[in-house]
Amino acid sequence: MSDLMNAGYQQVMRLLAAVREMDRRLTERMASWREPALHRTLSAVEEAAEGSKLWCGAAVAMAWVGGREGRKAAVAGVTALLLAQLVSNGVCKQVSGRPRPPKEWIPHDEVEDRPSSSSFPSGHTAAAVAFTAAVTPSWPSAGTVCAVPAALVALERVQSGAHYPSDVVAGAALGLLSAWLVRRLPERVPRRWR
Repeated sequence: MSDLMNAGYQQVMRLLAAVREMDRRLTERMASWREPALHRTLSAVEEAAEGSKLWCGAAVAMAWVGGREGRKAAVAGVTALLLAQLVSNGVCKQVSGRPRPPKEWIPHDEVEDRPSSSSFPSGHTAAAVAFTAAVTPSWPSAGTVCAVPAALVALERVQSGAHYPSDVVAGAALGLLSAWLVRRLPERVPRRWR
């Protein structure tokens, strides 16, 4: 049994080493992107997404122009976003304590503007994916529109040096889980409690 546990431990350590190496390579490559138009676009999307302004604005627009479908999508999106932020920023970041990517990997000055909190997971990505994934079942066309800035937010978090790619993947997974819970839990609540 001890040999089996040791072999399992060794496999986990090799997997973690591979993830760390992938994080380093992708972070350095993405941070070196120099296209000015891409840089301006990513920065603008990140600024809009800061503090969830982009997603709250989208929710207001959906509720205003979308009728019942829009209101349902907006409520689901904001609820999933709040859950994702609570778990990512309020729990995971407090527990993980992962440092941000090293400054020497980032060849531009945006690295000076990044937060000092834990890197894992990406709260911006968790919120963006949660909102988008929760909106999509109620209003697929709105979800498709929201997917574009959500993807740009995820890219920007790595390109700016704020996160490792694995932080973004974990944030996206957390966002999907939050959206799934928001969409499914009401079905599980007994009718008399609703």
